[in-house]
Amino acid sequence: MVTFKLCAAALLLVLVSACSGIGSLGSVNPKPQTPHNLCGIYAQYGPWQRSANASQQAWNIHSSISMAFIQHESGFNATARPPRKRILGVFPGDHLSSAYGYPQAINGTWTLYKQLTGYNSAKRTNFHDAIDFVGWYNARSVRLNNIDRNDAYHLYLAYHEGNGGFAKKSYLAKPWLLTVAKNVSAQASRYRSQLQFCTPVS
Repeated sequence: MVTFKLCAAALLLVLVSACSGIGSLGSVNPKPQTPHNLCGIYAQYGPWQRSANASQQAWNIHSSISMAFIQHESGFNATARPPRKRILGVFPGDHLSSAYGYPQAINGTWTLYKQLTGYNSAKRTNFHDAIDFVGWYNARSVRLNNIDRNDAYHLYLAYHEGNGGFAKKSYLAKPWLLTVAKNVSAQASRYRSQLQFCTPVS
């Protein structure tokens, strides 16, 4: 009888947790229906265009670059995380890194962003905060590594490797990453071309 009660209690806890999760996920915007079409994204989520414009104005990094970074990093999934490690090849363990949310920012870098900007309530699941972070990080890369602010290719390498890793040219040992950076840069160029046809927001 005791065992049955314990099992029933455990099952109830699981169900409550699951329902709570559903509620929290329900408050997150679904991924855009046309993730490779910037005008389609902005038509679906007008506030995102305002946030992208605000980030560009604040950090002088073109919004097309920031949007391309988010598209690649999370696919515009607000709660994206890296895959989990596998224990004994079967059981799920910890996530491969602390990267989370739209920008896939790791804990330490996100904490630094909040400290240096004063945005203490910023969340990686909030699109406005996320795209501001991407602009902020790229602006740091411009300053710390003398990268041209319109050079999406090298900005992405610095975003992925960290500015310290970029300075040491750690990316040269990762041919696959160079391909990814080229793809992100190409997406940024497409977004920039599309932007001229998007309906402006007031």
